[in-house]
Amino acid sequence: MRQFKLSRRMFLASTVASVAFAGKIANAATPKDAQIENIIANMSLEEKAGQLSIFADGTRSNNPNINPAAAKQGIEEVKEQIRKGTLGSLFSAKGAEGAREYQRVAIEESKSKVPLIFAADIIHGCETQFPIPLGEASSFDLDLCERTAKMAAFEATAVGIQWTFAPMVDVARDQRWGRVAEGAGEDTYLGNQIARARIKGFQGGDLTSETTVLACPKHYAAYGAVQGGMDYNTSDIPETTLRDVHLPPFKAAFDAGALSTMTSFNDINGVPSTGNHHLLTDILRDEWGFKGLVVSDYTADEEMIKHGYAKDGRDAAKKSIIAGCDISMQSHLYNLHLPDLVKSGEVPMEVVDESVRRVLYVKKQLGLFENPYRSLDPKREKTDIRTPKAIALSREAARKSAVLLKNDNNILPMKKSGQKIALIGPLANDKYQTLGTWAIFPDYDNAVTLEKGLRNQISNQSLIKSVKGCEIEKPISGGIQKAVEAAKWADVVILAIGEKQEMSGEAQSRVEITIPKPQQDLAEAIAKTGKPVIIILSHGRALALSGAVKDANAIMCAWFLGSEHGNGLADLIFGDYSPQGRLPVSFPVYSGQQPYYYNHRPTGRPQGPKDERFYKARYIETDNVALYSFGHGLSYSKIEYSKPNLSAKTLNFTNSIRASATITNKGKRTVKEVVQLYINDNVASLTRPVRELKGFKLIELAPGESKEVSFEISATDLAFINHDLQRRAEKGGFTLWIAPSSVTGEAVGFELV
Repeated sequence: MRQFKLSRRMFLASTVASVAFAGKIANAATPKDAQIENIIANMSLEEKAGQLSIFADGTRSNNPNINPAAAKQGIEEVKEQIRKGTLGSLFSAKGAEGAREYQRVAIEESKSKVPLIFAADIIHGCETQFPIPLGEASSFDLDLCERTAKMAAFEATAVGIQWTFAPMVDVARDQRWGRVAEGAGEDTYLGNQIARARIKGFQGGDLTSETTVLACPKHYAAYGAVQGGMDYNTSDIPETTLRDVHLPPFKAAFDAGALSTMTSFNDINGVPSTGNHHLLTDILRDEWGFKGLVVSDYTADEEMIKHGYAKDGRDAAKKSIIAGCDISMQSHLYNLHLPDLVKSGEVPMEVVDESVRRVLYVKKQLGLFENPYRSLDPKREKTDIRTPKAIALSREAARKSAVLLKNDNNILPMKKSGQKIALIGPLANDKYQTLGTWAIFPDYDNAVTLEKGLRNQISNQSLIKSVKGCEIEKPISGGIQKAVEAAKWADVVILAIGEKQEMSGEAQSRVEITIPKPQQDLAEAIAKTGKPVIIILSHGRALALSGAVKDANAIMCAWFLGSEHGNGLADLIFGDYSPQGRLPVSFPVYSGQQPYYYNHRPTGRPQGPKDERFYKARYIETDNVALYSFGHGLSYSKIEYSKPNLSAKTLNFTNSIRASATITNKGKRTVKEVVQLYINDNVASLTRPVRELKGFKLIELAPGESKEVSFEISATDLAFINHDLQRRAEKGGFTLWIAPSSVTGEAVGFELV
């Protein structure tokens, strides 16, 4: 592996110096195939550029809110492009019959006869929606993550989609960034595990199957590290941090079999990802041996012009293809400029051929040469969407993804009878606020609201009185007064508030990650009635809670839970199931603490629980702590952890030790507990995080039951990226916790010798 100075230089290497290197690495990584080589040999430059171009399809059923410009082309225009070979893939549309016709044109009327790939952003479901990815990460249930991805693939292929631009595996530590909703949160280890599970779910064991899709982990790389949490912004990251924090989930996804990846919009240390040879070739293909394809994000190659990294479209196309970006999305730059760039000698033909080779290799892995109509069966579109199995899975995922943050005096669960409930808030009965961001083909007609879910489970409908109180971002005349009257009538108030779904996702960064003022005012008025209040939050990120919201009797972190949002929540509210969700992100006390994450490095002046308040690493207004930390979540029972026990106090570089603890359910309900293993490297050549998640296990405990939970720890688990960019462990002392969250548990020590 390269030394640090060389690697840093490669980040800033000129495109001229990297041309020959790019071809060499690519040829070593991508296997050659006689059929593919024959196709390449008979292609014109224009056809090659077409295979390296993907465009939004506005001619079939699509969501205009995702890509509004997509509706400008007509069917015949698209067919003519296919005949000429000037496009190789289409995205952002569904419909097996229309896709089948386009595929017919490709394999019967184009010169090269190369089949198309049909793609879409199937982020957390196709028509049956599951919780937003951040919400589902809260389940800490890898089997669930795999099964929902598998079901999403099943539905996607039923509507003619073969490639999904998912999962997003960016580690996101600033909750102001709207796209935190699409990932697994702030922790690299959890991100690794969920990336593997989702790749396995999407792709299954057979990419040629009619019911699996090609996965595309994104955004490569470090998009979650944009400065200020502002979307599309720059990222300035030491390469040690890049490799230790942001790249591992991608490597985990590729090791699990992912054969495509998408570049990110951001630059890293001044080099936009789409033109970053070090990322796309040195690391991805040289070090990791990646054999799949790289696609730019939407016009990300063209955006290098405004980055100030490319002079014009021609220069952007040149820098993208030489860096290792195989497919240009939507910008037309490869169609416009690659043929001339090759003819002029500025881009070697071998570089273009290698990108075409990768694209055709992936198409062959999908089985498209043998079965070009794979996953294009109009009959399935009528039978395999919103099946009972899919709906049941959506409900299961919803109830497993919600996180109970607070439950004073065990106000939850509630009884299904004998209790008057005032259901108040703008998010109580709005089906358009259930699915969350990136529901590309939303089925709002069948979305279950919180009110519907609650009413589905009680026989006496008069026990629920529903009042909106305010809109999400503006007051309603007389709304608070009506809400207060309902609260006074009730025995308990369920207050459904939070963000609207458009507040998270792409281009939805927020300066203040708080409850909008009209809803906060509503909460304050309800609190003054003195009635018990249960807060049900809908949101796409961790929030800074305050006032009556923060002080409510109970708080349920509900995210956007998908098609069965209301039914899943009702299952928890009425106690049919106990919450199992745990936070994958830290809830700050104030927005101004961002970026805040549990696994931060220590400073020379850390603030301990009994330290003086001044001249310490803290803000004037608050301690340097989270309101609710990573890993936190309550259940409907009292769980006790024993002090961890170690099989030995030392380990070396060839053996392992066993850490175990006894977990006991002291309550009266069966619960699922997420047992978490954290480790701290006490002294190292680079300062290490105060704690790092190194393992977790999801266990079920009956009332009164105890289980011993154990983890095997080896030197590999203690390794990190060193100054020379090599991953290795260092001898010395370590601290270990087996705990229910990142800030709890009893510590024990051991040594690596």
